[in-house]
Amino acid sequence: MKKRFLISLFLVASMSFAFAQKYDKAKFSEYEPGFYQNFIMKDINAVNEQLERKEIDKRFEMDHSGLNLPNKVKLYKSEWHTPVISQGNGGSCWAYSTVSMYETEVKRLQKKEVKLSEPYVVYWEYVEKAKGFLDSRGKSLFSQGSEGNAVARIFEKYGVVPASAYSGLLHGRKYHSHEEMFNEMEAFLQSVKKQNMWNENFVLETVKDIMNKHIGVPPTKFTVDGKEYTPKTYLSDYVKINPKDYVEILSYKQEPYWQQVEYKVPDNWWHSTDYYNVPLDDFMNIVKTAIKNGYTMSIGGDVSEAGFSRETNVALVPEFDIPSQFINENARQFRFANETTTDDHGMHLVGYYEVDGITWFLIKDSSSGSRNIDQNSPEFGYYFFHQDYVKLKMMGFTVHKDAVKDILTKFKK
Repeated sequence: MKKRFLISLFLVASMSFAFAQKYDKAKFSEYEPGFYQNFIMKDINAVNEQLERKEIDKRFEMDHSGLNLPNKVKLYKSEWHTPVISQGNGGSCWAYSTVSMYETEVKRLQKKEVKLSEPYVVYWEYVEKAKGFLDSRGKSLFSQGSEGNAVARIFEKYGVVPASAYSGLLHGRKYHSHEEMFNEMEAFLQSVKKQNMWNENFVLETVKDIMNKHIGVPPTKFTVDGKEYTPKTYLSDYVKINPKDYVEILSYKQEPYWQQVEYKVPDNWWHSTDYYNVPLDDFMNIVKTAIKNGYTMSIGGDVSEAGFSRETNVALVPEFDIPSQFINENARQFRFANETTTDDHGMHLVGYYEVDGITWFLIKDSSSGSRNIDQNSPEFGYYFFHQDYVKLKMMGFTVHKDAVKDILTKFKK
């Protein structure tokens, strides 16, 4: 009896030691104006003064002070990618992140360095959304957001143009501003619905006229290296990227694994069922293996978290959210189902760094949140994601099919 009692004490003590851990700190931080307020909004409003706030905005967040964080670009093994660029005041991260990924693919496959036009993709996606609104008699969502695989759909139908041929910036703007343009289009479409006026030609031409006024008319012909191209011949003959070679990898438990499923979020407005749904461990293995083998990816998920710091540009999962050892497919699905994980933002995963058995990822970003530091810093426009953050909060990604060819063979036909 005494021996059993001593053994029990030993087991309890061992378990307590095993689960003992250093708790992460937290703090309330006063929200400070950053790149968005100090540069983008000043350009949009043509004013020099900082935006005034009547109330102090405080947010509960993880305190990163005192942590040894790998938030230096030079630490990461990264693939070639175009310089960071701002999406301005436009909900088009899906286009910026995925177009950036395609630019890297052109370099990988064709050994060419190209800068493609994101506004061109955005323009035609709005046209497609307006068509969806018409076809559904006003039931299809018309919003600024979309998903990464929309870029492949636009490439196939409308081709692509270099950034030099279509910037989408008029009237001397430095940063994109789509709010007024979007509001005009939305108001027009709502009036169409209210009046039951479903004339496709009239509606689409009006939507185009609104965009032409705000971001310009997209080109039908242009010259590159002394040769004339159309958007479609530029894609086929110069860029030489086949949009059908890119696949969407997803991991969420609410749909069957090892099947192609619909990603049920508002930005998948056309209800694409092209997503290859894999278990979480496979999802993480693919991300790590792909980037180590030279394949970058357009990745999307939630960036509105207590562990996501705009001071350090580092994304962590604090233990007061969930300890690392408990991050699994149930924890991931629970947060997606109760909408504490949302489909916030698309980014370009371009590199990795391994230290102490942990993989960190270098993330190229188009939003203003990654720009609250010195513009001359190498870290300007980048985030640094801990593997746990990707595991819990990044829902899916776009990648070349060759990076996942072994995985694709496991799917039901």
